Amino acid sequence: MTEHHRKPPAASARAVLAALAAGPEGEVVTLGSVIEGLGGSLFGMLLFIATLPAFLPIPGVAGALSGPLVSLIGLQLLVFMRRPWLPRMISGRGPKRGTLARFEHRVSPWLLRLERVVRPRLPAMIDHPLARAFTGLLLVLLGILLALPIPFTNYPLGLLLLVAALALVERDGLLMVFAWIAGTVAVAVLGVTGGTLATLAAEWAARLF
Repeated sequence: MTEHHRKPPAASARAVLAALAAGPEGEVVTLGSVIEGLGGSLFGMLLFIATLPAFLPIPGVAGALSGPLVSLIGLQLLVFMRRPWLPRMISGRGPKRGTLARFEHRVSPWLLRLERVVRPRLPAMIDHPLARAFTGLLLVLLGILLALPIPFTNYPLGLLLLVAALALVERDGLLMVFAWIAGTVAVAVLGVTGGTLATLAAEWAARLF
């Protein structure tokens, strides 16, 4: 392959987040524009954006915003969609660049440390249909847990989802395996200590409808 036709390396999650945050503070970055403007890292970067409200210090609101969107992303991975789809009422919404900039400032040191060790590896853990399905199922369950009013869980679940997002963006299968293990433990522990996951999810769905 010649230099002219060589595919450029994918931007890191930190670089993409910085690019999304650049611009007037009050300008809204719609989720639809994120989908249109990114390439292979669509699900990963959308998961990053979806996780953002989990770090807002507003009890009860943060998880209610992040949880359903995380579950929607997971469901689409579970059914093997190649590109994410969002309803029009959601795709036209999104965070302001100022909010993204504050989020970037908070997580960039952590992302920088992770980027020193993450790299593309074990691609089957990212691309294999069974791997995608398991990742999707885990995101559905974690999204439900994040949406439920379980005290002191927004930050831990948010960090776990950021790890999964980073694994998708950087195509690091080993990091994804870590996210699977930690996510499975989180689902098992919170599903027991907070009541059965099915019961909590049913109560949450009843409140919505």
